[in-house]
Amino acid sequence: MLTLENITKRYGSLTSLDGISLRIEAGEFFGLLGPNGAGKSTLMSIVAGLRAPDAGVITLNGQPLTAAKSSARAALGLVPQHVALYPRLNAVQNLRIFGQLYGLKGGLLRERIEEGLEAMQLADRRHDPVQNFSGGMQRRLNIVASLLHRPQLLLCDEPTVGVDPQSRNAIFEFLEKLNREGLTVIYSTHYMEEATRLCSRIGIIDHGKIPALGTLDELLLKLPFEEEIRFPLADTFAPLTARLAGHGSVEKGQDHYHFRPQPGYPLSSFYQLTESLGYPARNFTVQRPTLEALFLHLTGRTLRE
Repeated sequence: MLTLENITKRYGSLTSLDGISLRIEAGEFFGLLGPNGAGKSTLMSIVAGLRAPDAGVITLNGQPLTAAKSSARAALGLVPQHVALYPRLNAVQNLRIFGQLYGLKGGLLRERIEEGLEAMQLADRRHDPVQNFSGGMQRRLNIVASLLHRPQLLLCDEPTVGVDPQSRNAIFEFLEKLNREGLTVIYSTHYMEEATRLCSRIGIIDHGKIPALGTLDELLLKLPFEEEIRFPLADTFAPLTARLAGHGSVEKGQDHYHFRPQPGYPLSSFYQLTESLGYPARNFTVQRPTLEALFLHLTGRTLRE
């Protein structure tokens, strides 16, 4: 559906995007996960036509997308990182303006506005000035505005920044519903839990490149991972820790023992041992690799402003 080939963007000596190539299939919920300054918003704004790349080609449904006017852009919707609404106007007035910009009018526009307000649980505040809305309500109204023309592809640039948990969940459920109905979504975020919940495929972006791309399971296979088994820190487990000494390292944590098997020691052997010693399986937890661990492995732990 959407193809990016060698997209590059520079600001003076700073390279914001460094030859990014990517293909988004119709119906995907694609996550663009990266730290602050990684290039997420730059990439989204280039796809949306708000900025022009210094190099590279973007096509949507086989048609080129350029910074100049393109009929293919009618298939795009954008939820910007910063709320783009008229604060002194009410919800309906805002949506009417955006709908008219999309070429909607009359009964169809009124119908789309009402559908959107109902879906985002804003119908009872339709005549209130937007400046009186909470941050979460403004974010939800911005999403309604981006969908009035029924785009095929929705770009969401960190749409939950500063949003309360209830509004965040409402946004998630709404986007998931639209995706099930066929809407393709590209969703940029630096929240691990958002990417994990929402996205069928994730690209980790850092320093203008995408060093990792795939489903969550595919990404986790890229993480150098030392398997660990946890069990309670109690004297009753002393016989087990003694038997495990030759099969890996056993360390005491605050509340648990941490057993890291040596290479080649299978989990089946561990559970055979615990069963022979009379320990129920519910006492043991195998730690899995996480998206957060992979993210930090690829992007580092240094704070970024």
